Amino acid sequence: MRSARQLAAGKSRAQHSAAPVLAAMDLLGQRWMLRVIWELEPGPLGFLELRRRMGNCSSSMLSVRMQRLQEVGVVLKKPDKSYELTDAGSELGLALEPLWQWSERWNFEGAGEDE
Repeated sequence: MRSARQLAAGKSRAQHSAAPVLAAMDLLGQRWMLRVIWELEPGPLGFLELRRRMGNCSSSMLSVRMQRLQEVGVVLKKPDKSYELTDAGSELGLALEPLWQWSERWNFEGAGEDE
């Protein structure tokens, strides 16, 4: 077993312990990930429309995020080049619903904006 010092010197604890919830939080904590899921929840979108809805997310950053979400099986790129949530992505959206309700209830709108 690795010591706390060894863990601190390397990758995140989630990567070492393989704790699925921590790994998911590491992924979703990356800027724009949750926004992509939010925007795709109602249905498929093409890249340009998704980019338009993402506000100040650059095309290159969105491309990187979309690639990563495809790799982990949350987003699917369809033959018509649009993107949609997979079953796992749709289920993730449902799992996040209580968090979104909590943030609205406690008026967290704009609380995370630091730019």
